Amino acid sequence: MTYDVIIIGGGIGGLTTAIYTARAGLKTLVIESKLTGGQMLSTYEIENYPGYKTISGQELALTITEQAESSGAVISYDGIKSLDLVDDIKRVVTDYDRELEARCVVLALGAEPRRLGVNGEEEYTGRGVSYCATCDGSFFKGKEVAVVGGGNTALEDALYLMRFAKRVRIIHRRDEFRSIGVLAERVKESNIEIMYDAEVTGIYGDKKVGEIAVLDKKSATEARISIDGVFVAIGQTPSTEILKGSAIEMNNGYIVVNKRMETNIEGVYAVGDATDKEVRQLVTAAADGAVAGYHISEYLMRKN
Repeated sequence: MTYDVIIIGGGIGGLTTAIYTARAGLKTLVIESKLTGGQMLSTYEIENYPGYKTISGQELALTITEQAESSGAVISYDGIKSLDLVDDIKRVVTDYDRELEARCVVLALGAEPRRLGVNGEEEYTGRGVSYCATCDGSFFKGKEVAVVGGGNTALEDALYLMRFAKRVRIIHRRDEFRSIGVLAERVKESNIEIMYDAEVTGIYGDKKVGEIAVLDKKSATEARISIDGVFVAIGQTPSTEILKGSAIEMNNGYIVVNKRMETNIEGVYAVGDATDKEVRQLVTAAADGAVAGYHISEYLMRKN
């Protein structure tokens, strides 16, 4: 089946692109391997998206998904097996062995949580190690948990976990938070314990997380701390593995685009957190989608 536009990824960047291309009358397909919304789904409360004083990530994801579908976009839940992007007609093979064609492809691949890379992390993932506080926080009622990181996400996670956990620690490798002021102030005014200049060096337990090893960087001493859960919030890595070996230009794993969100291959665009840019926020991903959608419409009009 041939489409005007196939968008790979159903986060806010991909969905916004779909809204613009579908409203322009272009036959638009969004392929998402999990649930539409991307990282919005793991955000309990969003306070910096224009038009909403506060809104849950799940509610915003549902609203934008419904808007894309009502605009005429089709959403398909499937993975991507292979891509052939060089020719004028792009070819996409999905995990369900569907062979699709499109005049334009949009790479809205997003990013995945960065791992600590310490002993026990992989072993205890899903058994006390989590990368999504809003997904798993309720499992730790009355428990002791640690959040690793010092950016906005880490602080938001710690504040959210205070709703459930008996004790919350933040373990941050620097001597000050990287987060914006208002979140840092909320944390400092709360009962959250803050461990600066500290790194988690190992995760241990018996069938589930029981303790962590923490290195005090100033004293160069290591101590074991009893803990029930570890929430890792130390950034992201782009989900661009499928592009390895392709002709798409990348920079440290991020897709290089111009101001029209075009890649180095004609007819291929990229939006959102997988692109090489400085600011990765919901609103910037949405802006990427708007820019890409506008220029795709212009491009295909010229090609007709």
